[in-house]
This record gives sequence, structure tokens and C-alpha cells, in this order.
Amino acid sequence: MLQLKKNGFVKCFDWRTLVIFIPGLIFVSMFVFYPMIKMIVMSFFDWKIGYQQISPFVGLGNYKEVLNDPIAKTAIVNTFAYVVVTVPLQMALGLLIAVLINGITKHSVFFRISYYLPVITSWVIVALLFRYIFSNYGLLNYFITDKLHIVTEPIGWLSTRWSALFVAMILGIWKGIGWNMIIFLAALQAVSKDQYEAADMDGANRVQKFFYITIPGIKGTIVFALIMLTIGAFNTYTPISVLTGGNPYHQTEVVLTWMYFQTFDALNMGYSAALSVIIALIILIITIVMFKLTRFSGDTK
Repeated sequence: MLQLKKNGFVKCFDWRTLVIFIPGLIFVSMFVFYPMIKMIVMSFFDWKIGYQQISPFVGLGNYKEVLNDPIAKTAIVNTFAYVVVTVPLQMALGLLIAVLINGITKHSVFFRISYYLPVITSWVIVALLFRYIFSNYGLLNYFITDKLHIVTEPIGWLSTRWSALFVAMILGIWKGIGWNMIIFLAALQAVSKDQYEAADMDGANRVQKFFYITIPGIKGTIVFALIMLTIGAFNTYTPISVLTGGNPYHQTEVVLTWMYFQTFDALNMGYSAALSVIIALIILIITIVMFKLTRFSGDTK
């Protein structure tokens, strides 16, 4: 509650407001701020597990180890490739389907549910299904070898780096289209129909209406979806973990799978903390750049 005091100072909160905010502040401090600070501190130590273990201070040693590690570089490149491919395609296909469904008057609920089902399906279940389809003796190889006779030997879709990443990208795109469709569909329904009617009177075609009315009308949703999808793609874990486990020879590792390996298999806590900080900074920089670019674009218009 805002209250103007006699001495001219403004009292922003009374005790009732503080009572409401304190539980949330405690929760955020425990599960967001404390782990974040702890992670940053751990990144400067050769962190040991156990109360009796001494964790020596190594300064930037963990960061140097990450930057000089070829597997970490491979994981970062794989993650960037996953982000660059999956995010634009998810958004483009989701927006396309949303535009098509938005123009349907009958059975639109059926299409919404059909496209959204993959979103609510467990990542593990979907990844296991894809592993069955793309394994050496899976469904896809069965069709192209025994039924269609396109090749004579099964293709190792999950046995090489880029083919396995390609399968993981297909999985990520297929599972994420429905979320984009729902987000964009809600935004499309908020665009004023008067603008489309005025454009029809001016003789605008569908392409012109899409680029000059639809896109500007849902710009905020596009920015929101872009940021959320980018953060989610950088944090991808389950597709690679289930499909390949980072194999062969760690060539299909992404940041989170390599971080998991260093944390729980190698028990290299300081290394994984440093890798976490590096990725967090990368995501933060990309998010800020996105905000700046979209804001500049809006100001220019």
C-alpha cells in the first residue's frame, strides 16, 4: 500500500504486504538464489563431496579446463546446432499450423488436441519410441531395407554424431510444435478482425495481411516464444540421454548430458559448476541481444 508520510517520504509497503511477499521471497531464495550463488562459488574450487573433504581453491582453473576440453567444446557445438535448427522450425511450423487452425470453423478443437498431445507426452516415452524407430533393427530400417529395398544394410541412425543429432532434432521439433501452436493461436485470436476487414477493402492479399497485420499483431508472442524455446533448447537433456547416452565416444554429448556425466559419474563438481556458469552467461547474453534487437525493430517501425 502506498502511503505519503508527513516528512515527505513514501511508505511503499505495510506489514500485510510484507507478510504476503515473505513466503515467496524465502522460496525463491532457497531454490533460486542460493543454488545460483552456490554454483558460482563451487566453480572456483576443486569441490569435494563430504564434510571431511577439503575443497582447494583453484581460481579460474575449472573454467580453463572446460574451455580446453575437446568434449566440452563438442557438447557446446552440438547444443548450439540443436538450438539453431529446432527453435526456428518449431516456431515456423507452430505458427503455420496456428494460422491454418485459426481459419477453421469446424473441428478446430480436434486439431488443437491432436497437435498438442505430443507436448503432454513424457519426454522419456517419446524418446524411447524414437529410439525404437531409428535403431539399427528398428521400424525405419525395416521398411527401407526389407519392404522398400532402398538400401541393403541397416543405416546406423544413432551410431554417428550428426545423424544421431538429426534424430534428436526431429524429436525436439515434433514435440515442441504443439506448444507453439497453442501460444500463437491464442495470440492470433487477439488480433483485431477490423484490421483484416480494412485490408480486404484495400485489396490486400493473404501474404500481405500476414506480414503487415498478423506478424506485427503477435510480435510480443513471437519474442516470448523465441526466448522460451531458446532457453529450453539449451537445456535439452532427455532426447540425447535416451537416444545415445552421449555415444559414440561422447560425440553426441550436449551441455546437460556432459554436465551430468561430470557431476555424477566423474564427481567433478567444480568442472560442472564452471560449465553451468558459462552456459548461463551465454543464455543471458543471447536473451539480452534478442530483447535489444526486437526493441530496436519496434522503435524503427
